[in-house]
Amino acid sequence: MTLRRDMAFLEEKGQIIRTRGGAVAASRAGVNSEDLYSRRAVLHTREKQEIASKALRLAQPSCAMFLDSGSTMLQFIKALPDDNYYIITTDPNIALEAVHKSKTTVTLVGGNLNRNTLSASGVHSMDFVNSVNIDIAFMSASGFNAQTGFTSGAFSECELKSAVMEKARTRVMLLDSSKVQKRMPFTFARMSDIDVLISDDGLDKETRKLAENENVKVI
Repeated sequence: MTLRRDMAFLEEKGQIIRTRGGAVAASRAGVNSEDLYSRRAVLHTREKQEIASKALRLAQPSCAMFLDSGSTMLQFIKALPDDNYYIITTDPNIALEAVHKSKTTVTLVGGNLNRNTLSASGVHSMDFVNSVNIDIAFMSASGFNAQTGFTSGAFSECELKSAVMEKARTRVMLLDSSKVQKRMPFTFARMSDIDVLISDDGLDKETRKLAENENVKVI
């Protein structure tokens, strides 16, 4: 029991990745695929709630808001007040949470569902995104570093994220500090492509300075 608790603690800190019968140091595990949605949802919950609380300040009723997939975004929609919001999302979990709000209009973008991220993407998703106007996009990333920018683990999702950011008037990135210095195979944005970066208090000075140099507002 002590060993399991220690491993759970190290996993929460992002220092190990648990495997069947053991664990691997996160620094040696590589970052070529997404973790399961259910697994990510229980990691760094305090930081995700903190980020979601900060993001609420930017939510605007009576405008079209795109909510990207992910566990941080799920915390955001749970905390969003019941008001006249128009929400577009590729994440069925977020859509189900949003539809409980009586004043909120919810559009779920269809497509091929990624089992790891529970996000829809593909040709039909792209067609829909290209046909709508987005006032503010709340985006998420699986990893970020200065060299590769904001990255994701699936090419079709990368394409969709890029298309959303091109359509949005304001682009807000929700990124918990555990994602910094991690990278996935596909880059969908650079720091210069966003308007606002929202993170937790663990955000490193280098990333903060990079954002400020690109005139990105850091919250």
